[in-house]
Amino acid sequence: MNLKKITLLIVSILSFTSIKAQYTIQCEDTCRHIHGLDMSHYQGDVWWETVAENSNHKLNYVYLKATEGGTRIDQRYLENIEAAQRYGMNVGSYHFYRPTVPQAEQLRNFRMQCRPQDQDLIPMVDVEATGGLNRDALRDSLQLFLVLMTQEYGVKPLVYTYTNFYNKYLCGALDGYKLFIAQYNGREPELNDGRDIFAWQYTGKGRINGVKGYVDKSRLMGKHSMRELRFQRKR
Repeated sequence: MNLKKITLLIVSILSFTSIKAQYTIQCEDTCRHIHGLDMSHYQGDVWWETVAENSNHKLNYVYLKATEGGTRIDQRYLENIEAAQRYGMNVGSYHFYRPTVPQAEQLRNFRMQCRPQDQDLIPMVDVEATGGLNRDALRDSLQLFLVLMTQEYGVKPLVYTYTNFYNKYLCGALDGYKLFIAQYNGREPELNDGRDIFAWQYTGKGRINGVKGYVDKSRLMGKHSMRELRFQRKR
């Protein structure tokens, strides 16, 4: 084998190794779990037609940030929900909860953006900040908001938080609510009170065609199904 052939062989091996190193096999490439995304203005421009075509990624649902606190509205929400639904995706909306903002104001903010008739999935409440409240005060604040959300939409919302935040502040306080837990260390989350976990957000640095940057990826746990996420729209 002459020097030229040896050089070409080495270059080919290095190129293959480089390509392989850049791609990491992800859960949805090989598993049978029900997967989804959550998105907000942080993702910037989203090519929803391309996202919806990612059938090999088994994307069965997407949650979009709609509101935060009493006045903030995600600047991409309206265009995101319209485009995602136009291309056939199952879409739900979430509110980032601010514990020290009056609950009625937060509900009004969410309700003005998220009409029940526009939702495919039950609403979700994202709680990951205390607002300076102690444990008991935070629980009382959140419980009141969850009750108001349930009364408004006719269904108990999902509650999204992190494993450590739940164990420190919410352990034992959310019976009856489905839990959407974020944990990024590659291990399935476990909660100190042994609560069942409905969905697991397993990465904040996922990749998908149609989005330039990172996306949050999640999957349903155990035998949970899309049927449990479906929102019965009010007419």
